Amino acid sequence: MSILDERLAKYTLPQECMEKGIYPYFREIEGKQGTEVEMGGHKVLMFGSNAYTGLTGDDRVIEAGVEAMRKYGSGCAGSRFLNGTLDIHVQLEKELAEYVGKDEALCFATGFTVNSGVIPQLVGREDYIICDDRDHASIVDGRRLSFATCLKYKHNDMEDLERQLQKCSPKSVKLIVVDGVFSMEGDLCNLPEIVKLKHKYDATILVDEAHGLGVFGRDGRGVCDYFGLTDEVDLIMGTFSKSLASIGGFIAANKTIINWLRHNARTYIFSASATPAATACAREAIRILKNEPERLAHLWEVTNYALKRFREEGFEIGDTQSPIIPLYVRDVEKTFMVTAKAFEEGVFINPVIPPACAPQDTLVRFALMANHTIEEVERGVQILAKVFKELDVIK
Repeated sequence: MSILDERLAKYTLPQECMEKGIYPYFREIEGKQGTEVEMGGHKVLMFGSNAYTGLTGDDRVIEAGVEAMRKYGSGCAGSRFLNGTLDIHVQLEKELAEYVGKDEALCFATGFTVNSGVIPQLVGREDYIICDDRDHASIVDGRRLSFATCLKYKHNDMEDLERQLQKCSPKSVKLIVVDGVFSMEGDLCNLPEIVKLKHKYDATILVDEAHGLGVFGRDGRGVCDYFGLTDEVDLIMGTFSKSLASIGGFIAANKTIINWLRHNARTYIFSASATPAATACAREAIRILKNEPERLAHLWEVTNYALKRFREEGFEIGDTQSPIIPLYVRDVEKTFMVTAKAFEEGVFINPVIPPACAPQDTLVRFALMANHTIEEVERGVQILAKVFKELDVIK
């Protein structure tokens, strides 16, 4: 056995969880992701998806992808920089820029590669990246790839953010990178205060709208639009894999920034471009969001109902203001047990344990979609209340 094998063989936590029957990962879904999915021969309510708009199974989105494959084939066989740019890539970028209120946009193959590719290209050795300590892993990896000094501030703590900014050289780039909606806890960044600090310290702001797009703002334009601060935010990042029912991501900004990134962001110029189908599906999803405001209205109807019911049942749900509802368990093994028992009872939810959260903050993540019904939400709440009480998490 090699040194590497010996080292990695010590990692046995997955096997231990499998033996206990509480391993919660890689569960196989046998069809489209709707509000109910087929898994292992039985149907379960899906409250573990990021498809907030409920468009992943929409026939119009599917047909747009099929038609794109017929016209362009299954892939592009190269990067956008060389042979992989299609006219629909350029069209989608124009539509995204207009949608989020920026001059231009660039599309990447995944959302993760937006943050990991853009962040290190915006700053140099004499500069600073300042992040909320609950920012997404892609932001963490992006800052690790940078030569800049990396600073963190306590979650949504504006006094701590100012303390970090005070450490920075006035003449250096100070890039504040923050999630618009925090993906595990469901709360929003304090964008109005961040903007005030931007002006006070001559900083630059990048907002990750992965979980805000399709949920907040006019026609789902995101948290920046929701706060009326789009013009104050320098870069807006988003993904297609959630509300836009596809796979991919984008960065939107002014022409100067986009020109630099188009020719320097390594995950853009050295990665194969997004598939024709993924690109067409995202375009169709944007069109639907613009034309069907009732979809967003219903998402908030079921979200507000779920928030009310979980509070009534005595769940600890923190400061969430979104369709992401954290149900705190505060014990790793019990978090897995809740997930397994809920699945047995007919509810799919996701466990959140370190490193996605602090050890004392473990939770299960309950997420709403625009096509959930009030009846489905009520069933989910009742089943989870039963499970949480059986495991003595709530009274």
